[in-house]
This record gives sequence, structure tokens and C-alpha cells, in this order.
Amino acid sequence: MHTTVGIIGGGPAGLLLARLLHNAGVGSVVLERRDRAYVEQRQRAGILEQATVDALREAGAGERLDREGMVHDGIELRFGRRSHRIDFPALTGGRSVMVYAQTEVVKDLIALQLSEGGPLLFGAEVTGIDGADTGSPVVRYLHEGRAETLTCDYVVGCDGFHGVARDAVPASCRTTYERTYPYSWLGVLAEAPPVYDELVYAHSERGFALASMRSPSVSRLYLQVPNGTDPGDWSDARVWDELDARFATDADPGWKLERGPITSKSVLPMRSHVTEPMRHGRVFLAGDAAHIVPPTGAKGLNLAAADVIVLARALAVRQETGSTGLLDSYSDTCLRRVWRAEHFSSFMTTTLHTDPAQSAFETRLQLAQLDRVATSAHAAAELAENYTGLPLPR
Repeated sequence: MHTTVGIIGGGPAGLLLARLLHNAGVGSVVLERRDRAYVEQRQRAGILEQATVDALREAGAGERLDREGMVHDGIELRFGRRSHRIDFPALTGGRSVMVYAQTEVVKDLIALQLSEGGPLLFGAEVTGIDGADTGSPVVRYLHEGRAETLTCDYVVGCDGFHGVARDAVPASCRTTYERTYPYSWLGVLAEAPPVYDELVYAHSERGFALASMRSPSVSRLYLQVPNGTDPGDWSDARVWDELDARFATDADPGWKLERGPITSKSVLPMRSHVTEPMRHGRVFLAGDAAHIVPPTGAKGLNLAAADVIVLARALAVRQETGSTGLLDSYSDTCLRRVWRAEHFSSFMTTTLHTDPAQSAFETRLQLAQLDRVATSAHAAAELAENYTGLPLPR
């Protein structure tokens, strides 16, 4: 096969890119190594910035999103056994976020791609990319037991942190920045309605906790745990008891989460990672293939969407006018936003979590920072503006 844009990875970034390119009249082929059932069941975060919501609507994937997505106008911070709400619209001039699971975004985009878009091949395992710095790179892949090739004008790696696309950028040409945090998240899905209509972030001496949701009847909850934790060591009762203890406040000492059956448990390591540049020759990196953020700031999916929105526009301009200016500036354009999101995610993570090695002095510094957010409109606005998403470059 030959196509204009070969897209490696059928997650939200690759699928959104394919849809935006289809709408712009740019041909593409999507190669996804997993089968459709696996991709449509993969559980990931689902807090969407306004720019991401707008892009999905523009792509034609907004019908179910608007019907089932839950708009959130703020978050609650709990610290020092007190609570404070961050009002997004009041602090940002009207912006908010939407809770709509990444799993559902993927289902919507797959349906559109299969019904209207270019080829989407499941079970297509990419083994390598040749000729990244030539005018016609080649993607090698295995599909249905056969070795196949896809020649492209451009290749976009949306295949995640462990994918092969990043290796198309020679080690001598790339720089990696990374940080591993000394704690992880124990995440659980529970058949229990959320107590609040918005997310609750808690700093406590026992560690961080987050109350989120997947739907009006399903809660998504997280606990800070040591690295290497086995989720099997946490009984359902232990999870619920620890969540209640970390969310406790003096203003409402009887506050409890509504309990229900826990249907899944998993441990998520916390890390930050950036690969520069996000382009080599005719190979472009997007999403987790280029950068990872800890989930505390809800930036991972939104950064991936921002990458492919920028790239789709650049590829459309290249086809319409022949100009490569936007493609040539892709990496620099995206990295400015990436590093802003890395900073915000690191701030949220290090301010709300308790490092096992931190001193009482450092804990007091965290509480002082949280108090600053709760008492300063300027500090609260900075948090709200970053959380709801900075404007996309034009």
C-alpha cells in the first residue's frame, strides 16, 4: 500500500489525526497492533479540555460526547482537614472541562474511521520504519501472518511510550528528559455513584487521594501507594477505609464515600518523560510516543490531541499550498505546550503527594502552597487556566 500519511497506533491520538486528515482531504492508513476489542476496552483517564472537546466535535465525534459527557466547572482541593473549591468558569472567563472516558472517545473515532475514513488495520504490528530522512519512508509491519510494507509521504508515530516510532529518530539526534516519582497510584473502578459532581483532590499525611468518575453510577478512585505495590494486597474494605481517611475534613467529620463493588484494581507508576525533537525527517512523534506526564494534572490525552491538531493543520496546508513551514515548526510549536504541561503536572504531583523521604518542613511548604491557592485569586486562576487548558497555537 501507499498513502500520504502512515499513522502508527490506533489510540485516541492516531484516530483523531486520521479523522482530521480525512476531513481535510488528506489520505491516511492507521496501523494498530492490538485487536479492536482490546483497544475499545483499554481503560484510561477521561478529562477533556475545551480544545479537545471542540476538536472532537469538529471531527464529527461529538454526538455521544455531548449526550453522555459530564461538564465539570471546578475541582475541590482537600488539605489540612479543610476543603476549597476551584471555580473554573469564574477564574478563566468561562472555561470548563468534560469527563468522558478515553475508552468512549476511541469507540466513537473507530466507528467513524471504519464507516467513512481510510484503512484502519487491527492486528498490524509495526516492526520498523525505513528511510525516515528520505522523501518516501517505509513502514514494515506484520498483518494476518504476513510481512507487509506501507510506503508514505509522512509517518506519524502515535504508538505510545513503548512503541517503535521513537526509534526512527536516531539516538544521536534525540535528547531525553525524564523523572521517576517515588510513589504510584492504586486505581480502582467501583460500581458506586460519585459523592460529588466534580473531582476531589486530597493531600493528607497518609498520602494523596483522588475521587473521580466514569459515569453517574461508576466511580474512578485513586490512592497514592509505594512503588512496586501489588494491587492484590489491597482488599476492597481496605481501599474504602483508606479513601475515607484521606478525604476526611473537620468541617464534615462524618463524610464518607458511597461504597459499592470494586470491579478492577491496577497500579500506575508515576513518571515524566520528554523526547526532543518530535520530528526526524518525515517521521513525526505525537502523544505518549514523545512525552509522558503524571496523571495528576489530567494532561496526557489532551497533550496528545493538541499534537495531532497542530500536525493535521500543518499537513493540510502542505497539501493545499505546498508550504512546509508549519511542518518544519511542528516540534518547536508542540514542545512549548508540552513543557508547560510538564511543569503544571509536576506542580500538581509534588504539591499533593507525600514523598516517603520528605521532612515535616517540606510538608508545611506543601500546605503553604495549597493555602496560597485557596486564598489568592491569582494563584487559583493560574491553576484553573492550566487545568482547563491553554489556547492551542494558531
